[in-house]
Amino acid sequence: MADHARSDDPAVQAQLDRFAQLSPGRDILGLERISALIAALGNPHRHLPPVFHVAGTNGKGSTCAFLRFMLEAAGYRVHVYTSPHLVRFNERIRLAGTLIPDDALAPLLAEVLDAAEAHHIGPSFFEATTAAAFLAFARTPADVCIFEVGLGGRLDATNVIEQPLVCGIAQLGIDHQAFLGDDAVTIAGEKAGIAKAGVPLVTMAYTVPEAARIAEVAKGAGASLLVAGRDWHIPDVAKARDSDIQRENAGLAIAMLRAQRVLAVSDDGIARGLAAAHWPARLQRLKRGPLVRPDQEIWLDGCHNPAAAARVAAHFMGREPLHLITGILANKDAAGILAPFRTIAASLHALPVPGHEHHAPEVLARIAGDLGLAATTAPDLAAALQSAPRRPILIMGSLYLAGEVLRRNDQVPD
Repeated sequence: MADHARSDDPAVQAQLDRFAQLSPGRDILGLERISALIAALGNPHRHLPPVFHVAGTNGKGSTCAFLRFMLEAAGYRVHVYTSPHLVRFNERIRLAGTLIPDDALAPLLAEVLDAAEAHHIGPSFFEATTAAAFLAFARTPADVCIFEVGLGGRLDATNVIEQPLVCGIAQLGIDHQAFLGDDAVTIAGEKAGIAKAGVPLVTMAYTVPEAARIAEVAKGAGASLLVAGRDWHIPDVAKARDSDIQRENAGLAIAMLRAQRVLAVSDDGIARGLAAAHWPARLQRLKRGPLVRPDQEIWLDGCHNPAAAARVAAHFMGREPLHLITGILANKDAAGILAPFRTIAASLHALPVPGHEHHAPEVLARIAGDLGLAATTAPDLAAALQSAPRRPILIMGSLYLAGEVLRRNDQVPD
């Protein structure tokens, strides 16, 4: 199944099963298929509420979460499209504040796939789900939409949105090399490809070559560029967040709100939204549950590239040494992900990631051992947690693993 989507609802599962017949079986970049598909559906992307469009390697999901909570605190009805999902496909499409229900999702997916079949279009999983989000958002009243870019920016399916209200780019890093390459400047240019004429493009501060490339793309598109440290600064209200990572993401979300003039959000709305904001598998402290004993302090983060891992590691700097539980997909830089933890972790359990191609636990244990960690393997989460030492635990390295943790601990995102 594309993107390993599963549903307990038979009607939804029947439509998810159809993806395997239509899809090329992998994500592919380009706007030709999504453009043909949404044209067959009546171009719903042209009938959306005002759009916030967010790209980036890391932090774009958190930025979208901050935007959502601040806009909702201001009284707006907010649609949100994000990816990937952690436990249920429904997490990708939030309609006016609520995850799309199964009885609405099944016919929506059927409509998209029927159109794809009728017009002989073979959309990727992400393209088809993006088209479904366009349909849902165009048909359900709301005041604003938030779209998270899936991969890259310039050729991402969400980039058919023609006139967003404001665009933003979160932290940059190296990931998805098979699609974007491993050159940071090229990746920066791809992310900046969401820039549109007359639309503010709000960014973090980057290296000089990355910043120059983004400025070049923004100028070519006719977008006004607003750069952190030059055109905007993280306000004090954002500095109340509990990590440097989220202070930056909160600052980007606030800067995006202030760059547009359509939706008014007061300082009080910003403060209340920031205080309420939360999102799963991003520095999440797990509750007591089927996996978590009362005496365990367990954190969860899906960091799956070196830049994200470095920021998560920085959050735990100066604290009691961690025990890591990790599983990492085969196409990820395992050594780069584990390296930032060499000075803040004492030990590690390496796991498989069920249902996905992954680095063998023995390989991960060897890499961790070379970094100076006392490393061993475990067959699954339960075994790792049962034999974990009595110190704070961080489960990390894969969003798929994070989803499994949330499912088994009865903390399904809502």
